[in-house]
Amino acid sequence: MDLFGQNVATLQGELVYERFGMVGLPAVFSRTWLCRCLAELGAFREGMAMAEEGLQVAEAAQHPFSLVEAYRGVSVLQLRKGDLHRAIPALERGLGLCQDWDILLPTTWFAAASGYVYILTGRSADALPLLDKDVRGRMRRGFPRADRIIFVSEAYLLAGRLQDAYTHAMQALEASHARQEHGNQAWTLRLLGEIAAHRDPPEMEPAEAYYREAIALAKELAMRPLEAHCHLGLGTLFTKMGQRAQARAELSAAIQLYRAMDMMFWLPQAEAALAQVQ
Repeated sequence: MDLFGQNVATLQGELVYERFGMVGLPAVFSRTWLCRCLAELGAFREGMAMAEEGLQVAEAAQHPFSLVEAYRGVSVLQLRKGDLHRAIPALERGLGLCQDWDILLPTTWFAAASGYVYILTGRSADALPLLDKDVRGRMRRGFPRADRIIFVSEAYLLAGRLQDAYTHAMQALEASHARQEHGNQAWTLRLLGEIAAHRDPPEMEPAEAYYREAIALAKELAMRPLEAHCHLGLGTLFTKMGQRAQARAELSAAIQLYRAMDMMFWLPQAEAALAQVQ
């Protein structure tokens, strides 16, 4: 974040349109990646200002690859915050640009993220063909990237395809370890906790261990949206186990974080779970 911030501060005026021999505009890329960092911290207001700056520069330059990255910044921020109906247009525009201009590298990310958001918003008929054919086919042809696989795994979990979700989660864990991507490791550990908790019967001890490990890493990296999701998962798990006091503590922690970051998509779920325990 410090380095991207220095880039943003330096690349002002006419320098925002300089490529310096790179494939895209560094002014856009720096803003996009800084925005992605801010999204993981839950600094959504600051992140959106940065994302909009990057999008304005890319649109003014009329540079497709830079536009793709700018839309990725916008969609990541809205996705993490839970403003899914705002994330969808940015995802679809980014994916459309990738297809129109044959920009291969980000295509899988946009397709995987779109499939995940479609599932969250009840559009399974749009999500599953995209994930089953386009995303999985592309991942088989290249080195799997953990951030893509995590979206696919969680989408399958939400669709009730637990074995597919588990297979992809283990691939994401292997890929994130191989590249030392600690943030993606944390997201994958939380996902493995979710999968274990949704087994029939639920695998209580492994699920709790995964959640605890994910929370520890999330706290170390200041990833507050992830921490909130982990507390919600743990609270739901403790409710199933009949541990009401622990469930109340975890659900209350999730609610506090969701409210502080204005993450309204998941807040009603956490509040309903707490009301059930009480």
